[in-house]
Amino acid sequence: MIYNNIQFSELGVEAQISIFPISNGVEESHVILNYVGNEIEFVSQANALDKALETLRRDNLGHSYNAVFKRYFLSDSANQFSHLKISDECAVSIVEQPPLNGSKIAIWIYFQQNVEVKRLDCGLYEVAHGSHRHYWLGSSTAPGIHSEVATRLLLGDYDINLNNLGCSLIDNCVRTWFFVQNVDVNYAGVVKGRNDVFVQKGLTRDTHFIASTGIGGRHPNHNITVEMDAYAVSNLADGQMSYLYATDYLNPTYEYGVAFERGTCVDYADRRHIFISGTASINNKGEVVHVGNIVKQTKRMWQNVEALLTEAQCNWDDVAHLIVYLRDIADYKAVSEMFRNHFPHIPTVIVLAPVCRPGWLIEMECMAIKANSNSQYAPL
Repeated sequence: MIYNNIQFSELGVEAQISIFPISNGVEESHVILNYVGNEIEFVSQANALDKALETLRRDNLGHSYNAVFKRYFLSDSANQFSHLKISDECAVSIVEQPPLNGSKIAIWIYFQQNVEVKRLDCGLYEVAHGSHRHYWLGSSTAPGIHSEVATRLLLGDYDINLNNLGCSLIDNCVRTWFFVQNVDVNYAGVVKGRNDVFVQKGLTRDTHFIASTGIGGRHPNHNITVEMDAYAVSNLADGQMSYLYATDYLNPTYEYGVAFERGTCVDYADRRHIFISGTASINNKGEVVHVGNIVKQTKRMWQNVEALLTEAQCNWDDVAHLIVYLRDIADYKAVSEMFRNHFPHIPTVIVLAPVCRPGWLIEMECMAIKANSNSQYAPL
């Protein structure tokens, strides 16, 4: 992975960039934009990030790069959403998870080179290149209902849309994200709803689950309890998608009543995509480790993620971006310093978002990309 950090000093924006270079195929890039200037108005900060992104695409990435997914992290989504300049170029996720560097907005953008992106009538965005079709979904909601019912509806509708595209939840969904308003209260409903749908669709401990993050977060419409992002890939061959366990460090999630994979790999002819689910300070008995100690929890979380990356035959140098979730804003200074010291080059955003179990003070997720040579699979 090639890393770069660009300071747009006149805009007050920091751009953290990772690029997976490849001589013959689709290059990929992850960009995290953080506002670090002095403007306090949301519109000024959002405009600065938009201008920095425009300059970055023109001068650094080039026009052959297309956005395939974008997520906005907002500090007050109800008041800020209407001021965003949302384009229709790719799937967009908008979630209230305040950036903890003191700004009102941060953005994560996933780019791929020389791909075609289009919005389908069902709301999914199709990314086309070669024989695969990649389907992205951002900020899907089922408003005004209990979190358990909302989760059932979200996953059920998503599976129907995949079926209409010749795919399914069990065979093609690679990754989900659930953002849960008042997670300490509503997460149990998400778990119950997801478990029920998974059983109906054949996703069990004897087959497999789906890599996922379930975390605190609010939609701009605060009547909504759950919003979902998702990613699926069509035309996957047998064995092309595999799962990560790291059993020396982590236990199977079904042992404590939830249904997701710790990580998922998708192999292509020229690369491996690794999706690490939301991971906290947990041991292989499902217990919270280092209760109340943010420094030790962060270190144990890193150990768990590293074990998953190692199982996928990659390491931190292959990581494209990091998203870090903190329960307590008071822990930001210590945690941000730890990440700067240990991962100074990896694009990172740290946001305020309570983890699904109160004892966990911190959680993180990431995506990694590893060069591969496997002629039995098609290219990305």
